[in-house]
Amino acid sequence: MKKRLYLMRHGQTMFNEQKRIQGWCDSPLTELGKRQALAAAQYFKDQGIQFDHAYSSTSERCCDTLELVTDMPYTRLKGLKEVFYGQLEAESERLACKDPERAVTYYLQFGGESTDQVRDRMTETLTEIMEKGDHYSVLAVSHGGACFNFLKGVQDPSEELKKGFTNCCIFIYDYEDGKFSLVKVERPEV
Repeated sequence: MKKRLYLMRHGQTMFNEQKRIQGWCDSPLTELGKRQALAAAQYFKDQGIQFDHAYSSTSERCCDTLELVTDMPYTRLKGLKEVFYGQLEAESERLACKDPERAVTYYLQFGGESTDQVRDRMTETLTEIMEKGDHYSVLAVSHGGACFNFLKGVQDPSEELKKGFTNCCIFIYDYEDGKFSLVKVERPEV
């Protein structure tokens, strides 16, 4: 039976606004970030989408986003965390690697993760979630880099990357026979 995963990026944070690299370090949602989460909640309501289970990265920005989207109980999972950027955590985004091919191993030199490690971690975590028998409509709140690297494991991400991975964008996947397929990406506007 086909199942559906709604993989969502968190709302805008203080570090997003300050153009700082934000992986495993954390910063609070901005007022705009809170409004983005509420816009996502309204999207789900307008579409009549209900979840049977919800999951979040252990990062505060994801938990806070999820709590604005739904009041249902949820599980925090480290497997949904953002890329670890090592010594570049909280530094200026100008130090980040913008080339997806070079970025695969770029952060290793700073004690961080490779993007392939993140892809594999996300794939393993989301597969375990969706393999559970009673998980037919699942919300998982994660991060821009983590969502990108997961998508990279499913299909070529370049078309969606051109459109941008906005805060609170929602990647809608079908899950069937152990495989994810991207249905569409929703970008609710505030």
